[in-house]
Amino acid sequence: MTTTRTARSGIRGRITALRDRRDRDRGQTAVEFLGMTPFIILIMLVLWECALIGYTFSLAGNAADVGARKGSGAEYGAGAACRAGAMKDLPGAWKDGARIRCSGGSRLYEATVELKVPVLVPGLFDLDTKIKGTAGSPRENQ
Repeated sequence: MTTTRTARSGIRGRITALRDRRDRDRGQTAVEFLGMTPFIILIMLVLWECALIGYTFSLAGNAADVGARKGSGAEYGAGAACRAGAMKDLPGAWKDGARIRCSGGSRLYEATVELKVPVLVPGLFDLDTKIKGTAGSPRENQ
């Protein structure tokens, strides 16, 4: 009987110790989450900037393609038509730093659009990254 009582009290003693320890660690998850919050926000900012870079690639290619098509089909003022076509669908953040070059050869009209990647937090850092999109379109006979 003594052995049984000792075993029971030993188990009860362990359970009580675990219960006391659990109460002592209360709030630990909240503290760890608050410590990780700046890193989570930083990772989200970096991922958003990567999405902006990818979107800039898409915009530059599309603007160059539209500009080349407009320039190849224009009877007069092909350069102006090319620039207007390339700038037409660009959002405001990308229009400010856009550089458009249009050139027409004998058979192919080419447009090159260079866009600056906008920064999500302008005062924090500046990538100064430029993305170039180039496209060509065969000249249409008038």
